[in-house]
Amino acid sequence: MQSGTLLPNGSASVLHEHIANVYRYAARKGAIDAVETVAEDLELEVSAVTEAVERLLETRLLRAEDAGRLLVPVDPEVAAALLVSPMEREIYQRRELIARIHEWAEVFRRDYTRNGRPATELSSVERVGGAVEVGGYLKLAGDACREDVLVLRATNDAEGFDDFLPVCSSLLARGVAVRIICQHRTRADLVARMTLKGLIDSGAQVRTVSHVPRAAVVFDRSVAVLLGSADGKTTASRVRDDDVVQFLLDVFNHLWDAATPLECFESGYADVADDLHQTIAGLMAKGFTDEVLARKLGMSVRTCRRHIAELMRNLDAVSRFQAGVQAARRSLVQGG
Repeated sequence: MQSGTLLPNGSASVLHEHIANVYRYAARKGAIDAVETVAEDLELEVSAVTEAVERLLETRLLRAEDAGRLLVPVDPEVAAALLVSPMEREIYQRRELIARIHEWAEVFRRDYTRNGRPATELSSVERVGGAVEVGGYLKLAGDACREDVLVLRATNDAEGFDDFLPVCSSLLARGVAVRIICQHRTRADLVARMTLKGLIDSGAQVRTVSHVPRAAVVFDRSVAVLLGSADGKTTASRVRDDDVVQFLLDVFNHLWDAATPLECFESGYADVADDLHQTIAGLMAKGFTDEVLARKLGMSVRTCRRHIAELMRNLDAVSRFQAGVQAARRSLVQGG
């Protein structure tokens, strides 16, 4: 199908109008059973209706049923998805091929530079934008993974990870080790808890901490994908730089050692209350507002204020700053 078939420009405007009218007719009637009937009802030439029907079939806006005797209208969003999916798949495959070529070249580049030849500066970061592209990016990286996956899941990355967490199930089925660090906020999210429970049942290890600084996934300890957002659009950056990847591994291991295993799937923060309150107290002592605190912890302002009130009550503190100082002193005594 040629690009722009349905676009109303130039000589295609009349055809576009016919296509739109035939689709509206099919949507109104529920189906088309005879081109001649449509032509008569719309006062069009049979040839014009036939061409419009052919274009609607090409663009998946009509589908044949009952052995081709009926043409039924299709939801335009579904039709668009059917058309775009093969293109997206090709884009992902090409990106993965590009990545493999870069990895292949890197092997020989080390030999090249080892012999004293100057290395050409090439970017070690690739960026993509859009939830669909990011989801495909993560899936392809998962398909190429062989040993382990380390996941840092911040609460504001849900859209980017929607398509990736199910991929973890297939990774586990292939024998790939999966470790996930989420924020404590996950314990109060029913959908997230059920998703993670399925992964844990399949062999994944999951722990939670008060705050995850950045959403990221490290594949086979050699390639990292950082997730974020720009102008309301989900973004991802794939990084191959050894130093950056090692830094992320160090951050992950540091958080993992201090994190609390997610073993109880009852709703709430009971298992992590002490850690959560300690974090809240530290942030309060720095003068952060309730809104900033809630955003950093990935919870609602109302929930955050409830924890603040409970913390101040437990510490018998009369001010936010006093609560932060008292909690810090208690932490030092306990640590000693």
